[in-house]
Amino acid sequence: MVSEPSGFRVEKARTNAVLTLTTGTSVAGSFFVARSGSAFPDPERVADLLNSEPGFFPFEVSHTDPPHTVLYNRSHIVTVMVPGDEARRDPDYAVATARRVSMRLTDGRQIIGSVRVYRPLGRDRLSDWARHGERFRYIETVGATFIVNADQIVDVREIAEP
Repeated sequence: MVSEPSGFRVEKARTNAVLTLTTGTSVAGSFFVARSGSAFPDPERVADLLNSEPGFFPFEVSHTDPPHTVLYNRSHIVTVMVPGDEARRDPDYAVATARRVSMRLTDGRQIIGSVRVYRPLGRDRLSDWARHGERFRYIETVGATFIVNADQIVDVREIAEP
C-alpha cells in the first residue's frame, strides 16, 4: 500500500552557514530551510527562518562525526555567515537603497559592508534602517554575507564608499 504524501509536509533543503554565538564560539553547519510552500513560492532564506518566530531553531553541526542537530537560541546568535547571494534573493533588493556602513557588535567585531534600506525614497536613511526592519538583517561585505542580530549591534554609522 502506497501512502499519499501529506499536504502538511514541507520539503527542506540544507543551507550551509557559520554561526557566531554570544559565547564567542563559531559553529559551522547547516540550516534546514523550506524549498517552497503555500505561504511562500520561493525558497526560504536563512533570515526568513530566523525572523519567523522567537526561541530555538535546529542547526546541523557539521564538524562532528557523525553530524548531529543542535537547538540554538536565536537570542544568543550574534552573526550568521551565509552564501553570498542570499540577500540578493529579496524581490526588492535591486530597488532598495544601499548604505555603506561600519557596524560594531557586542562581541567586539567590526563589520564594514552594505545594508539595504527597504523604505520609500526620502525615508531610506540609515536611521530608518535602524528603526524599521526585522531582528535579523543582512550586511554584505567584500568577502561574505552576514545576517546580524540587531540586538547584538552596539553602533552603526554610515561611511564613505572606498
